[in-house]
Amino acid sequence: MPDDLQPEVLRVELTELGDAFRAYQRRPEPDLAVLAELHDRKARAFALWADVTGDASLREEADRAAAAARTTREMDANRHGVPVGVDGPAVERLLTRGQGVHLRNVLEHVRVDSPFPEAEARFAVLMLTLRAARAGTGNVIGQDLSGWLQGDAERVLQALADAGWLVLPEGVTVDDALMSRPEEPTRITVPTLIPTQPRPFFFGKVTRARLSGWAQKVVGDRKLRKKKAGAATRLLAVYTAAHSRPDGYLGETGEDGDGLALDTVASFCGLRPEDVAEHAGLLVAAGWLAEDADTADGRLRGRLAERVLPLSGLL
Repeated sequence: MPDDLQPEVLRVELTELGDAFRAYQRRPEPDLAVLAELHDRKARAFALWADVTGDASLREEADRAAAAARTTREMDANRHGVPVGVDGPAVERLLTRGQGVHLRNVLEHVRVDSPFPEAEARFAVLMLTLRAARAGTGNVIGQDLSGWLQGDAERVLQALADAGWLVLPEGVTVDDALMSRPEEPTRITVPTLIPTQPRPFFFGKVTRARLSGWAQKVVGDRKLRKKKAGAATRLLAVYTAAHSRPDGYLGETGEDGDGLALDTVASFCGLRPEDVAEHAGLLVAAGWLAEDADTADGRLRGRLAERVLPLSGLL
């Protein structure tokens, strides 16, 4: 791969892809779903590379990778009894399984390290962390902030700045940030994510953008907005989607049974455990969770509605 390959995002993706294939080869056990996603990424990257260079051999490599992805996915579907469409998977996923792991690491970091327990602050911390996750800095505009936090934007942003969790550029106030426009965004800094500090997670530009875009799609869901879902409910939507299996069911199957520990869910969402059921009910009403969701025995059980399956974190 040429060192000066442009656009830069393609060079970064090809580099990360090589690392991902090498990491897969070191796995103690094969995972065909992960391998199929890697072949899909390779097909997209090589097709773009062929477009950039006009190299027919790269186009052929892209076609071979696409065929390998289909074959691998069919093998995986046969193993698990999951139907696969003629042209690929029945559900087009927004995240790969590896990106789902990164996402859950970010959510756990927010759950444990948010400077304030309330849902509105946790919501802002989540979205700003995803913007600044790679370099410790990121761009936001007033529309972002007001869309995430509605009438609480000024109060929450000021509290985060006063606590030192968030640093605005010199001479820029919270009011200025709330008025910033796309042509002149506000460059925010999250000191705990600056590369010179011990960092809670590591991933590249492509993954950071994918995770941030995923979160924006979740919190901006049309039906959630129509139901006027508050910060806690939208955080619960984020958490349930991120912690769902490919079939949409919540949590991993293990000694504790299916579902998610209610205490952990509540902690992430800024709620009391006994309040999670109310917000889960709001997600059912918004068509985010299926109607069989429940919070019995200290666990949140249920599954994503079919329309939300593309957002599954692929546990």
